[in-house]
Amino acid sequence: MVKLLSVAIISFLFSVPAMAAEEYEEHNSLMSHGDGHLMDMGGGMVMGQNADTLPGGCEEISETKEITVRAGHKYAEKFPGRMFAFDTQEFNFKPCTKLTVHFINDDNIRHQWMMHGLPKYLYPKGMFHLEVTGPAKISGTLILPPGDKTYLVHCDIAQHMEKGMKAQLKVGKGDGDLPSIPGVTDYAIQDDYSGIQSITAAAVAGNAGAQTAAPVAATKSVPAVAPEQKDESMISGMTVIGLAIGLLLAPFLARKFKGMSASEIVTYIFDLLRSAIELIVKFLSDLVKLVISSKNKTLPGS
Repeated sequence: MVKLLSVAIISFLFSVPAMAAEEYEEHNSLMSHGDGHLMDMGGGMVMGQNADTLPGGCEEISETKEITVRAGHKYAEKFPGRMFAFDTQEFNFKPCTKLTVHFINDDNIRHQWMMHGLPKYLYPKGMFHLEVTGPAKISGTLILPPGDKTYLVHCDIAQHMEKGMKAQLKVGKGDGDLPSIPGVTDYAIQDDYSGIQSITAAAVAGNAGAQTAAPVAATKSVPAVAPEQKDESMISGMTVIGLAIGLLLAPFLARKFKGMSASEIVTYIFDLLRSAIELIVKFLSDLVKLVISSKNKTLPGS
């Protein structure tokens, strides 16, 4: 029994590293597409790999290095306002170093570790590129050029670099620092949230004032608005009628007043008004007489 327990414990202890090693799928069966471009159907890609050819100016490989770089959302938590990041933001190596990068993606999306500015005669498009989709691991090798220079390392997936997945790699002493490297250099465009509190307070105050003023405005506006709307409708109606009459009479008046002076036109208009008034008075007088005479009539047999 003791022997069985001992065997079980030993087997478990040896199986833990194996399980840990299998935590990430490793893309190590990549197909070559030429010019150091390796790729598989599982979302793994290596571009610009160079493990043998020395860059111009390198007489020999100065040293051989291996690094492991992890990428994911959790590494951005220490950088406020960032969404993605590498676990390391700055690297430094001697010129002519043979460097192998083991790139691990901790997220369930695609990430890249891209290095720009390499000599194009040796690295197509001047780039070394590692890419993997989902939680997985991929490795690639390059030989760093001679000289002191700072190279950009980033993820080129849309907005990933802008959201924090960016680093710098210095060969030798480098030639300065790159901007907006999280935790290393200041951001080129600083996030500014100073105005949010004042804007929010103003919006809240405005909403509160509108809510308290709404009932008062509602009670006062109803009786005042109704007559104004009525008057406006009456005026607009009379205006329309007047315009219609004017349009109908315009041709007649134009012919009637043709050749007349201004004083003659005024006299003619007053004569028309006088005649119209006389007709109205006569009509009203006749109407009154008719009403009075009808009242004075007696019914037959009364």
